[in-house]
Amino acid sequence: MRKHYLIEVAQNDQLVVFCPPSFLKDKEITRIAFGSRSIEVDFIPHPDKDDRVSISRKIQKALHFPNFNTPLHVFFNNHSLIIGPLVGIFTAGFTSLPLEPIGERTLFFSKLLSVNKMVGALPFVFGEQHIDWDQGIIEGYIFQNNTWETLEVPFPNVIYDRLPNRRSENNPKLIKVRDRLQKEYLIPWYNPGFFNKLDIHERLIQDDIVASFLPETLPFTSFSSIETMLSTHGHVFIKPKNGSLGLGVHQIIYDKHTDDYFCRYQDESGVNRLRRFSSLERLMGIVFANQSLEKMLVQKGINLLRSESRPIDFRVHTNKDDLGNWHVSAIAAKIAGPGSVTTHKRSGGDVKTLEEIFSGDERTLYKERLSHAALLLSSSLDRNVEGIIGEIGFDLGIDRNGDVWLFEANSKPGRTIFAHPELKDFDLLTRKLSIAFAVFLTEQSLLHPEELFT
Repeated sequence: MRKHYLIEVAQNDQLVVFCPPSFLKDKEITRIAFGSRSIEVDFIPHPDKDDRVSISRKIQKALHFPNFNTPLHVFFNNHSLIIGPLVGIFTAGFTSLPLEPIGERTLFFSKLLSVNKMVGALPFVFGEQHIDWDQGIIEGYIFQNNTWETLEVPFPNVIYDRLPNRRSENNPKLIKVRDRLQKEYLIPWYNPGFFNKLDIHERLIQDDIVASFLPETLPFTSFSSIETMLSTHGHVFIKPKNGSLGLGVHQIIYDKHTDDYFCRYQDESGVNRLRRFSSLERLMGIVFANQSLEKMLVQKGINLLRSESRPIDFRVHTNKDDLGNWHVSAIAAKIAGPGSVTTHKRSGGDVKTLEEIFSGDERTLYKERLSHAALLLSSSLDRNVEGIIGEIGFDLGIDRNGDVWLFEANSKPGRTIFAHPELKDFDLLTRKLSIAFAVFLTEQSLLHPEELFT
């Protein structure tokens, strides 16, 4: 386990750093750095303390180092001692409310930042309007002692992308900020971009290791392609390529005995509907009358495991740790609401632990299969998707034969499953790992920058 060091501010103005004697063994250190700021100083061994680094008020001011009681990591590179990591969490949607600076997402960010001492990092939240390009500083939001405050910090060692939606992601002003910080300042930027369902499918289907987890999925081209899939599988799902939260998902079922077509979906008022039609053309013409079918994909239906006659799927979170290794960090079952086409809570779905719906060997088997699939899929996405990925939320299903299927991969997974009281520890673990990954990226950017920026 990596060691954290307390960074204390001494009441003097000397350009001297007192540090553990081991720091100076076989090393020639002449500078201290925090984020993008560094200063030339003298280093002196601490006479009796090997768990802390002491800097003066003058050094603190030059580095824009917050005087918080937060243990941090230390890194060595090019005669410099780097304290950190300083982790910038980039988002949008700020308000002028001091108690809710990021609106309804303020609680999430306060919980995310609260892992700082456990991880040994200093995270802060910022938006494009908080950057002073001329001075090379950011007026960031810090959460300390259960309160929000702003303070000036240098440009960070790494940036964690927490933009809230595709609209903000595609904002030209925010794209320019991301490109500039990555290309001009060489700051690693992780979890950029929302996944496109069809794009992810087309990338993963080329990987023989994970292709078996992928249900047949096609862009909408014609009614005949839907008819073909219905005749083979009995039911299909039509989904938006860039959808989320289960919005816009329709299930089409063909009854070969009556030659009827059924469509299950949630209407604009939030009511779960099941309608019968005499033909597929009539169904599509009425249900999809105001929708752009070229933005849809068609996916074969899977006969899922059920609980109390309701379909079950699973949310599986994976995260990279401070060594860059993937871990399964949470698994929860999601049970569809009565008459619902999805398992989302907004459609009446319920979140359960595996212990609540399975027992004994069956629970062990399903947990192993879900974990195995999620780790293989995480590694495959890592290889086949541009950018640095540190966390993924998978929606997986298990059919009645026990086979695992991937329905969706989310680069910015929702966290509604963690409202379940038995999943609190997993909530904490996912937050810890999402910031701990910044430790690994900071080290990589110092030792092997060519692997991150090529």
